[in-house]
Amino acid sequence: MVHADAVPADRTAATLAAQAMAAQQAGDPGAGAPVQYDVAFPNAVHHEAQVTATFRGVPAGPLRVQMARSSPGRYAIHEFAKNVYAVSAKDGAGRPLTLDRSDPYGWTVAPGHDGTVVVTYTLYGDWGDGTYAQIDATHAHLNMPATFLWARGWDDKPIRVRFRPFDPKWRIATQLPAAKGTNTFWAPNLQYFMDSPTEISDFALREWPVTDALGKRYLVRLALHHTGSEADVDAYVAKVRRVIAQHYALFGQAPRYDYGTYTFIADYMPQIAGDGMEHRNSTIITDRRGLAEANFAQINTLSHEFVHSWNVERLRPAELEPFDFTRANPTPSLWFAEGFTQYYGPLMIRRAGESSVDDFLKGLGATLNGVVNGAGRRYGGPEEMSLRAPFVDAAKAIDPVNPSIFVSYYPYGAIVALALDLQLRQRYPGVSLDEYMRHLWTTRGDGERPYTPADLERALAETTHDPAFAKTFFDGSVHAGGLPDYAPLLAQAGLTLRPADAVRGWLGLGLGFDGASGTVTVSDPPSPAAPAYAAGIERGDTILALDGAPVTDVAAAQAMLANRKPGDRVAIRWQQRGIRRDATLRFAADPRLEIVRSETLGTAVTPAQMAFRTAWLGR
Repeated sequence: MVHADAVPADRTAATLAAQAMAAQQAGDPGAGAPVQYDVAFPNAVHHEAQVTATFRGVPAGPLRVQMARSSPGRYAIHEFAKNVYAVSAKDGAGRPLTLDRSDPYGWTVAPGHDGTVVVTYTLYGDWGDGTYAQIDATHAHLNMPATFLWARGWDDKPIRVRFRPFDPKWRIATQLPAAKGTNTFWAPNLQYFMDSPTEISDFALREWPVTDALGKRYLVRLALHHTGSEADVDAYVAKVRRVIAQHYALFGQAPRYDYGTYTFIADYMPQIAGDGMEHRNSTIITDRRGLAEANFAQINTLSHEFVHSWNVERLRPAELEPFDFTRANPTPSLWFAEGFTQYYGPLMIRRAGESSVDDFLKGLGATLNGVVNGAGRRYGGPEEMSLRAPFVDAAKAIDPVNPSIFVSYYPYGAIVALALDLQLRQRYPGVSLDEYMRHLWTTRGDGERPYTPADLERALAETTHDPAFAKTFFDGSVHAGGLPDYAPLLAQAGLTLRPADAVRGWLGLGLGFDGASGTVTVSDPPSPAAPAYAAGIERGDTILALDGAPVTDVAAAQAMLANRKPGDRVAIRWQQRGIRRDATLRFAADPRLEIVRSETLGTAVTPAQMAFRTAWLGR
């Protein structure tokens, strides 16, 4: 378990920071680095950066430079080249070089240089999240693939970058090691550089030391760009420290942070887009709300992303690294990499005492309900859903996708994790999902040996000493879409899985108001299990009448459908793409599920059940 050092935290943190700085600068490739970037923001108010890339020691012949089409932690294609323009090139003597443009992704510098190629361009960025860049008068929020072009074939070259802040009060937060020189950093290669998001702003900074169970000492930093108070920061840091201590306890040790530090980069600003993105020695977290406004709910994303510093950054699928920046990077194992992380994020908060059991169960119940009642499982198990990531992970397309054929690998994997955790605790005394994760960490993650799905199954067999169980579980719930009966599994902890509203009638009919036409329309695609779906009602249809009464107001229509019971009927008239239809719908039972503590229902909970619950969820 990680704990604060006995000496005052500020003095220890300062010592560790100085040691980390010295170690980082010792590896600096210096002013002669073969790849160098200079980034300035003279037009930040209009969301522009000026970037100069210098390549030294270029062999005779053309040099291909390009923007990435994908980004670490994202699984879909993203066309970063669209925001790069005013591109020019010269050699070391300042002579202009010709640029050939034969495709939209990059440029080819013509031969005739003197061994040095300097490419200058303007970058536009105004989308702040874990994938893109946002530049304005308050900050420069830079995801590297969205910001920097790179030279093909130069992946193993050391890189140096200097930032020139727009505002003299701005500082720089990044996992990049510090280099000698003002606002200068370096990276050992392209892979590390592209994996190193950077925030440049007048952020609040907190640092504290941690020591893991093996005696390793590291510095944890939180750089927080926000509009709140210093008291908000201090309250948040207290929560963060309690929560991440549970992460270290889960895995038994800290990851080997390459340069002695781990950095949380947080942007909680009104112009930002909500997101979280893991990186090797840092994570970047964004939210439009301030800490107090959100009641510190940002801890949920932070906890999820911190699990990733073990699970996916080091304990990683074989298909993900080295990252190919020219295409999508799919893997069939996102149900584990993302889904198991999704399971543990809230669980670490609960074990830290930063959420109540009831709040935890409310979130878990919603996740379970979404997967169990989701239509997508009939079209594939967790591995199939993982392979669909390039189509859904912030990917955009003009044509719509059938909403009934996909279940996100995040909640799907989390519910698989829940099933495995409860079954392990039921079958094997002293064994839980925690032991499985620690076994995977010590056998693969700590040594950074990438895994395949077969390796995950083998590790489960080793953890349980029961290969038959491991095979059955993977065959049923990983390679296929089967799930166990969760009710008896949850009952072990004195928890009840039940319908959220057993007496409520359900049509699966979401309603909204179309301001353009002034009509009440179907706002969401009905589930294939819904009476509305069976009647042929589809998203976008106009509801004309209910039980013969004209429908002109959403609230009135919802009131007409409220308080109906299963078995009740309603006549409905609607219009679908110019065709008027009529039907009588029979209300079904509301399929939504929830998980509650059995004692709140008047059911006695035994000491054994309470001990099970405590071992799982903490006190």
